[in-house]
Amino acid sequence: MPGEEEKKPLAGEQGGGDAHINLKVNGQDGSELFFRIKRSTQLKKLMNAYCDHQSLDLRAIAFLFDDRMLRANQTPDELEMEDGDEIDAMLHHTGGCVCLQPHYFLP
Repeated sequence: MPGEEEKKPLAGEQGGGDAHINLKVNGQDGSELFFRIKRSTQLKKLMNAYCDHQSLDLRAIAFLFDDRMLRANQTPDELEMEDGDEIDAMLHHTGGCVCLQPHYFLP
């Protein structure tokens, strides 16, 4: 429908009211932080602000939107985010090993 296309204009056609987007970041601990950024701003600005506010190391956090990991250089426009969308901030776990049967070496 033509009416639906007008609701979400392209990045270059956005008016003054649509230049910003409100996003919510949900922490693993149940915390919620709200951010208002430009649709063309790289998400690293939001990620850094979140980590600074929560006293977290940016390298230890994975940011997810629609169950996909976000990259710092992406923008809300690229991801087709809408006002009020939510981002999940999770502790990033890499590697790890579980030893089920320890081996003992006797001299």
